[in-house]
Parts: sequence; structure tokens; C-alpha cells
Amino acid sequence: MTADRTQKATLGAAIAAIALAAAGGGYYLGTSGGDAKTAADGRKILYYYDPMVPQEHYDSPDAKSSMGMAVEPKYADEGGTSAPGVKIPADAMQNLGARTAIARIGMLESSLDVTGAIDFNQRDVAIVQARAGGFVQRTYGRAPSDIVRAGAPIADLLVPEWGGAQAEYLALRRSGNAGLANAARERLKLLGMPAGTIASVARTGRRQDVVTISTPVGGVIQTLDVRPGMTLSAGQTLAQVNGLGTVWLNAAIPETRAGEVKLGQSAVAELASFPGERFSGKVIAVLPTAEAASRTLTVRVELRNRGGRLKPGMFATVHLGDVGKPALLVPSEAVIRTGKRTLVMLAENGGRYQPAEVQLGREGGGQTEILAGLSEGEKVITSGQFLIDSEASLSGIKARPLNAAPAPNPAAANNPAKPTDYGTIGSIEAIENGAVTLSHQPVPALGWPAMTMSFKLANPTMTRGYKKGDRVSFRFEQRKGGSTLTSIAHSGAAK
Repeated sequence: MTADRTQKATLGAAIAAIALAAAGGGYYLGTSGGDAKTAADGRKILYYYDPMVPQEHYDSPDAKSSMGMAVEPKYADEGGTSAPGVKIPADAMQNLGARTAIARIGMLESSLDVTGAIDFNQRDVAIVQARAGGFVQRTYGRAPSDIVRAGAPIADLLVPEWGGAQAEYLALRRSGNAGLANAARERLKLLGMPAGTIASVARTGRRQDVVTISTPVGGVIQTLDVRPGMTLSAGQTLAQVNGLGTVWLNAAIPETRAGEVKLGQSAVAELASFPGERFSGKVIAVLPTAEAASRTLTVRVELRNRGGRLKPGMFATVHLGDVGKPALLVPSEAVIRTGKRTLVMLAENGGRYQPAEVQLGREGGGQTEILAGLSEGEKVITSGQFLIDSEASLSGIKARPLNAAPAPNPAAANNPAKPTDYGTIGSIEAIENGAVTLSHQPVPALGWPAMTMSFKLANPTMTRGYKKGDRVSFRFEQRKGGSTLTSIAHSGAAK
């Protein structure tokens, strides 16, 4: 027999063994015509067979199959209905190349890396308007997209309506009638005259019919609709100024991953314009509508813009994901998606295998989070599970439902293990509400890359004397409520 034929025969034997084992005692059709025999160990023998041709049954262990192969005993306790699942011989599993893995509690590596674009902070916008009607006497050479400081002049406006009202106010002040003078002063306010201009008129005793319109905030001029000689009405918009102290980063995430993003969680952005530099921010909004074409949702991250380095329109890579929460994990290759439900193939005692329905959570780093249907310590098949699942389906074996997973070990629940202590070095990004946000180096023991994340404080006073930018060494524990800082100390100079 050639190598190719030998390989085919071996694979055929494995598949035939699975089929035979799943069928159990039902294959015995009474062809022997005699009573069941008993082996030396007391086990009942139903018949003898060749795994390569399981449909052939023999009475004698000395018989040869139609393929000229020696026969094996088929025991009555194989493939019975007392235990769930399909029973498969160990040699057949070996021929299939089946591998197993144990469901364990671990930290899921964050893999939610998406792209986005820098945009203006639309909440930091100032509208510059004329408070009274008049004529534009002068402009200051501004243009759209110019960057201006707070209080920068936009235009000088002549307001004829103010002239008579100011003359009346000054005359009443000179008359000594305080009541009427105050009434005239209030009228100036109602006409839109700024408080500073009114105070200047009272101090100098001279009319000021020209007012300088200035921007209340610093930033970039988005629109500018004023020219010398223009006639303006009260409330007319002269300019729109957008602040640059903070910017928005709008990132598109797949709608299937939207549940991983929470308001307030930290985010880290990297831009090609600043290689090797990371910009920390937080998620401030998940927009309520999805893009129909790309099936994505927009996540809005707010970033500090020190020195105005981040320009609207720049592209950035955004690192998102909650990695601070322990989860029950299995290798992603163990998951079977049928289209109607999601399964894993359990490896149970006695060479039995049973499908189990599971509910999936997050996925990353080759691991998948199991939310329901599986317990820690259970063994799952990671290779060859599709063939085993097919055989289980043909045998009419039902999958274990979600709510039938074994309960956790009560002893372990009553005596929880002490949280493991981890340590690394990082820089303080923020201190607020009993928590500290740190941009830290990798934590190899947890499989964490370098990232920025928030830690709860074991003691609210432990960050006294620390400030944003301090470089620190710290230790933390993975507790039920999340990552908790247990110690902190200064480490070198501030970044």
C-alpha cells in the first residue's frame, strides 16, 4: 500500500471509529445470533469489528474483516446513554490531531485600534455680534483661518443711537439729580453699550460713539463677515471664533465592537506628524447614528491641544478598549459559529465529547471572552472540533444549554485567592475622584502593552503631594472592582 493510500486508510479509520463510537450499542443487530460475551475484566462484549468497516460485525476475535484487518471488541458500556456526549477512542482523537485548552480567568488584551480624524471642539465656539446698529468705521486686517488671542479687536463700530443717550446721561449727572442720572445709565445698558464704555463716559465726561468689537476667546476665526463701511443691525454676526485649547478626535469603530467603548474611558492617540509621541484623552460621546455603508459608529475623544500642535484634519490611530477587567477566556479557534448559535466542544471524562452553547463577549489577542455557558477549568477542543460536532449532530446529541454550565467551586468562592500584585513605571495624567490616570509601561505578567488607564486608589490620600506629569513607580492589584493602586512612589524626573 502506498503512503497516500495508507494516509487515507488511517483517516478513514478515525472517522469510522467516531461514527461507530457515537452509535454505541445500537450497531448490534444480532448478526452473531449468540449471547453477549464477557471479557477478562468483566466487561460485556457485544461483537467484534474493524474500525475501518464498522458496519461489519463478527463473533470471534480471530476473525478478519473484508479488508483483511484484525478485529476489535465492541463493549456494551461504550456509547451508552448514561453519560452525555459522543464517545471517541483516544487513538481516533490522536489521528484527528485534536488539541484541547482549558477555560481560564485572565486579562483580555485590548485590540480595538481604529483610525480617526482631528476636528474642532464644537463646544468651544464664540459668536461675535454687534450689540447695536451702526456703521463699520475700521477693521483690523483679520481673515478667516487667522489665529487670534482672547480680546483681539475685530472692528470699530460707530453707533449714532448712543450719541443722544450719552448726552442725556452726562447732562443729568451734571444737574445733580442722582435718580434721573441712574435711569439714564440703565438706558445706556439697554441700548447695548458695554459696561466698560459706560464707565469710561462717566469718568471722562465725554461721549464715546465708537465701540471696538473684540473676540471673547482665543482661537481660529472660522467666519468673518465684516468690511469697512458696512451698515450693521443689532445682533448681526460679525465673526465666529473656535477655541483650540482642546480638539475632538472622531474615530469610526465597527458596530459589533461598540459595546466595548464606555463614556469616560481613556484613549490614546498616535499621529504620523509626531512619531513616537502619544496623546492621552477620554471618550466624551458615542454618536447615536451609524454609518449605513460602513456599519460603523463614531466615537468622540477629547484631547488636550498644548501649543495648538493638533490641527483639525490630521489623521490619527486611536487605541481604545477596556483591559482592566478579568474575564473567562478560551482560544478563539475553539469557537464554533453555526449561524444560529455559538458552541464550543467540551472534552469530558471517559473520552466523551459534548457541544455546549456559549455566549461570547470581547475578542482580542487570539482569545475570546465567554459570558455564559462555560465555567473556569472546563476543557474545550481547539482543533478537530468541527468533525466531532458533526458526528454529535448526526448522533442526535443535544448541546448543553447556556444555563447548564457547572457552578464554580464553592470552596474557591468561600476562600478567594489573594489578589496578585503587579508593578510598573508610568507618568500621572490626572488625579480625580479617588482614582489616578497613569500612562504606564507594559505589564508582561498580564500581557498588557504600554497604555494609559485609570486605577482606583486603595487609600484616597496616597496621591497627596503628586501632580500631573510626575513620573512614578507603582504597584496594583486586580480586584473584583477593577485595577486598584496599592503603592506609589516618585521615580526620576517629571516627563
